[in-house]
Amino acid sequence: MPFNPDARRRRSVRLKGWDYASRGAYFITICVQGRECRLGEIAGGKMRLSEAGAMVHRTWEELPLRFPNVGLDAFVVMPNHLHGILVLKVRRGESRIRPLEAGGSSPLHEGEHKVRPYGTLPWTIGRIVQAFKSTVTRRYAADVKEQGWPPFSGRFWQRNFYEHILRDEAEWDRAREYVLHNPLEWAEDENHPQNV
Repeated sequence: MPFNPDARRRRSVRLKGWDYASRGAYFITICVQGRECRLGEIAGGKMRLSEAGAMVHRTWEELPLRFPNVGLDAFVVMPNHLHGILVLKVRRGESRIRPLEAGGSSPLHEGEHKVRPYGTLPWTIGRIVQAFKSTVTRRYAADVKEQGWPPFSGRFWQRNFYEHILRDEAEWDRAREYVLHNPLEWAEDENHPQNV
């Protein structure tokens, strides 16, 4: 039977018609495969990073070195995921937040997934997250061999990631508060292994 790419097409959760290389702020969540707690633990409402968690933290902080159009806002590495706000920088004189166009009220949209024959577009949120995940996976795999870290099977990160376009300062403030207080809410977190 010949390969049919349409038969295996995944539904996109990205906002249809949105330019993910456009200026603005994006709330991002990236989860470890199987939500395994490899990045540290919560103790007394504070995140204590494992060596792997510290490496993830450093790799996130290095994103602006690789992508000069990226600024970092609040972020937190949790036991099995990362929440962060990425800011695609603006040109001089422009507003930091781009309003959502009319008709695009939902940040999550189950539109048609477009298959790109040449991979993810450069300078987009997708490309930035892809580079981050790839770098972490490569570094973690090296430390499995060199430092004896627990090996992983298949993928280190879950496929894809969650993003929410922060459309105004109020949303940005709420996302920042969520990120900063996430360790205090770990027991109720949807990514906590007991809640999955």
